[in-house]
Amino acid sequence: MNLNELWFLYEADKRILGFSPYTLKAYSLQIKVLTRDIGNLDIEEVSLTLLKEYLAKQSERLKPSSLGHRVRFVRSLFRFAFEEGYVARNPALKLREPKMDKRIPKFLIEEDVIHLKITCESPREHALLEFLYCTGCRVGEVHRLNVEDINWENCSAVVNGKGSKQREVYFTTECKIWLKRYVESREDSCKALFVTESLPTRRMAISTIRYSLKRLAIRGKVKANVYPHRFRHTYACHLLDNGAPLEFIQGMLGHDKASTTQIYAQLRGERRKELYRRYF
Repeated sequence: MNLNELWFLYEADKRILGFSPYTLKAYSLQIKVLTRDIGNLDIEEVSLTLLKEYLAKQSERLKPSSLGHRVRFVRSLFRFAFEEGYVARNPALKLREPKMDKRIPKFLIEEDVIHLKITCESPREHALLEFLYCTGCRVGEVHRLNVEDINWENCSAVVNGKGSKQREVYFTTECKIWLKRYVESREDSCKALFVTESLPTRRMAISTIRYSLKRLAIRGKVKANVYPHRFRHTYACHLLDNGAPLEFIQGMLGHDKASTTQIYAQLRGERRKELYRRYF
C-alpha cells in the first residue's frame, strides 16, 4: 500500500467520523505536499528519519504554528495506519511539535470599534459588524449561519463550531435591531443569514466577509489591522475586563481545552499597556 492509497482510506474514515470539509481539504493539501517531497512510497518504506528530513525541509519556510499542523497530520495519518494494521510499526510515533512562543491575541480598543460602527453605510455592514463584535464567533461559524438559526426572542443563535459542535451564542439588543433591519431589507429567498449584495444572491463567502471588514477599516481610517478573528479576541478581552471567569469565556468561545482560553489571561496587563502607549 502506497501513501496515496493510505490517504484514500484515511480520508474516508475521517469523513465517517464527521470531520468538516474544510479540515479534509487542508489534509488533502498536506498529503500532496508530503508525497511531492518524499514520493508516493510504500508505507512500510517510510521511516522516522525520512519524516524528520521532510519536516526539517518544511521548517525552512514555515512558521512554527504551520509546521505544527504538518506534524499533527503526519502523526494522525500513521497512527491510523498502525491502528488499522496497515503497518507493523508507527514511524511517526516519536515526532514532536515545535516549541512556539506564547503570542498574546491582538484585540481592538473601544475607539477603533466606535470608528468602525459610525463608518457602516449599509444594513449588512451594521449587522455583520455588530454580530462579530458581540458574539465572538469564528468567521466560519458566521459564514455557515442561516436565518432560521436566530432566536429573535432570546437574542441568541445556534452556531456550528469546529468538529460540527453546536453552541448557543448571545447578542445585544442593538445587534438584534440591525440584524432584523438587514434581513427585512432583503428581497431574496436565500436561507443564509449573510448574503452577497451582487446577483445571483448566495451565501457570503469567508473571503468576502474579510474583504468587507478591510474595506470598512479603510473607510473609517482605522489604523489597526481589522480581520474577523480580531473581533473574537476583542470579545474575550471585554468579558475579562468585566470580570468573567475563564471557564465561562471558554464555553462562550467554544474552546475544547482550557489551555486555549488561558492565553487570554495575559490580556488584562497587555490591554493596559496598549492603552498607555496609545494615549500617553
